[in-house]
Amino acid sequence: MKKTTLRKYARLIAQCGVNVQKGQEVFITAGLDQPDFVKMVAEECYKLGATRVVVDFDYQPLTKLHVKYCSLETLGGLTNYQKARFEHYVEKLPCRIYLESDDPDGLKGINQHKMLRAQQMRYPLIKGYRDEMENKYQWCIAAVPGPAWAKKLFPDTTKRQAMEKLWDAILATSRVTEYGDPVDAWDRHNADLMSRCKYLNSLGIEKLHYTSSNGTDLTVGMIPEAVFKGGGDLSLQGIFFNPNIPTEECFISPMRGKAEGKVVATMPLSRDGQLIENFWIRFHNGRAVEWEAEKNDQLLTNIINSDDGAGYLGECALVPFNSPIRESGLLFYNTLFDENAACHLALGAGFVDTIRDFQHKSLEECRKLGINDSMVHVDFMIGSEDMSIDAVTRDGKTVPIFRNGTWAF
Repeated sequence: MKKTTLRKYARLIAQCGVNVQKGQEVFITAGLDQPDFVKMVAEECYKLGATRVVVDFDYQPLTKLHVKYCSLETLGGLTNYQKARFEHYVEKLPCRIYLESDDPDGLKGINQHKMLRAQQMRYPLIKGYRDEMENKYQWCIAAVPGPAWAKKLFPDTTKRQAMEKLWDAILATSRVTEYGDPVDAWDRHNADLMSRCKYLNSLGIEKLHYTSSNGTDLTVGMIPEAVFKGGGDLSLQGIFFNPNIPTEECFISPMRGKAEGKVVATMPLSRDGQLIENFWIRFHNGRAVEWEAEKNDQLLTNIINSDDGAGYLGECALVPFNSPIRESGLLFYNTLFDENAACHLALGAGFVDTIRDFQHKSLEECRKLGINDSMVHVDFMIGSEDMSIDAVTRDGKTVPIFRNGTWAF
């Protein structure tokens, strides 16, 4: 891939993604696959005025070793230096960049029960820090190719060819190469998403009804005070940023306890370096009460049983079936991309910033209104070519939102 093109992508992540401001710190988390690109992103952050850029490299084989050999107490604990880092995050509110490149099957064979127990033990220790930072800082998740991920998508090519093809796909769907100047393209894209959200918010939606020929028949209740959001966002510091590159969704957090019916997943779910495939979930009184997956059913069960809130919905996201990611013809085996190829739901935590005037409310007040709270937020894709979604409004009207898998307006 040409360095000039990669430089545009790095600049997009730093400028349009997290939108680094002069004097801010930046923390980057990345795999070992693209160190030169990580360096580019760091340099672009410095050019924008970052005072310090810290890079944390991640490596799936080491994660497997940690889970295998560390005690549960070690995995689920928080050391003094880890606490100090969280305290630093709370004080400085650095920008956070996450560059994904993991092998979709990279944690196959890991002790799922031990990893889940460690996450359950650790979550109460970090929850206070997370709540302190909620909506106050800029963050961006983007992706770069890794060789195992590339070969998963393009198994009949050489590793080099697969990496180049995955670069092409990432850059095209992230609006770096197909839409003119990337920053201008994102400005136009954000304007379109915000326009659709404005219309949705004008309807006064009480509930959404999803149907599809695959067996999906689900009704989800909305929070009266909640609004649809899409594209870029404003931090509580007043800084505009794009948390996901790419994104195609208009999303809202539904009312905890208000979901009835069955929903069938239409794409594999990549979670903890493993794939959950061909699954469905049935909800009653808002909670998942029955489910089944042909592959990795136990991992799906672990997710739903992570804590008291994991079996409830935290997000309803509307994505047209003809999105650029869908039209690429690729199944990415990566939620960042696949969730933007189809409508999706999320198990677990909702977004408090979907509550109107949330900046003048406490987290507790937002959650009392119906925002779900959980240690997990797991998106799974439900959109299909024939999906219909109807909005039932508070004044009794039924308004078509999706027909044949795409917008009805």
